Amino acid sequence: MDGELGDFLRSRRARIQPEEVGLPSHGRRRVPGLRREEVAQLAGVSVDYYIRLEQGRGPGGPSRTKSGGVSDAVLDAIARVLRLDETEHAYLLTVARPQRKGTGRPSRPRIRPGVQLLLDGMERTPAFVLGRRMDVLAWNTLGDAVNGFSALAPAERNIPRQVFLDAAAGDFYPDWAAVAAQAVANLRIDAGRHPDDPLMAALVGELSVKSTDFRRLWADHEVKECAYGMKRIQHPVAGLLTLPYETLTVPTDPDQTIVAYTPEPGSETAERLTLLGSWATTARTGK
Repeated sequence: MDGELGDFLRSRRARIQPEEVGLPSHGRRRVPGLRREEVAQLAGVSVDYYIRLEQGRGPGGPSRTKSGGVSDAVLDAIARVLRLDETEHAYLLTVARPQRKGTGRPSRPRIRPGVQLLLDGMERTPAFVLGRRMDVLAWNTLGDAVNGFSALAPAERNIPRQVFLDAAAGDFYPDWAAVAAQAVANLRIDAGRHPDDPLMAALVGELSVKSTDFRRLWADHEVKECAYGMKRIQHPVAGLLTLPYETLTVPTDPDQTIVAYTPEPGSETAERLTLLGSWATTARTGK
């Protein structure tokens, strides 16, 4: 069992104050939040069981499933005590019972031709496909015009890498701090689902060495899926773009996600995207 489970549990119990769960807060506390003994008491498990769980030593006894993992009942109780939201709860289940896979060289992801045709048919909608580790796998013309993917080397087409290592990212994203936090929270979900991915380990290691901001955010152990939301981009040609977005998982490959920007029709951003699309077509064709 990975240290990730223990790190996640410690970070979450540090957020809960004793009085929030009906416990007295008097007395000196060496660590913020709840003690391990208090989490165990509130979750209805033995202190030794919970300590072993946090330390990654593999709890034994009747609370294990037939396959050897921790039972849903125990994990649900811990999630309730730590007040995990739906995404955090799902993440807890994932890292507590990781699906181990081979550690051989990862295969190159493939985009089905039909998915690329779908992107290309969205002529007025900037869209692209994200894969494992938030790698950018494909895009349409307007998606490229907004984000500049084709100008990057293939190894650089990765959202966290662009957010944390591109010197221009702070100007490109007016709300850079929010974008950075979301990228890390989404990346951690992928890391939890694929704990043996050597490319993920290499990416996290590189970002941790090169970016103090990434290192700080990664240590927070926040997990959050970005299924929809809004992003602002200060584009060098089109100006400020306010871009609501929606994400759709590719049914044949749950590791691939289509991201589409959906500005309100007739809005200033929609008009600017139309002009940007014309500019991009002219730049590409020379007409």
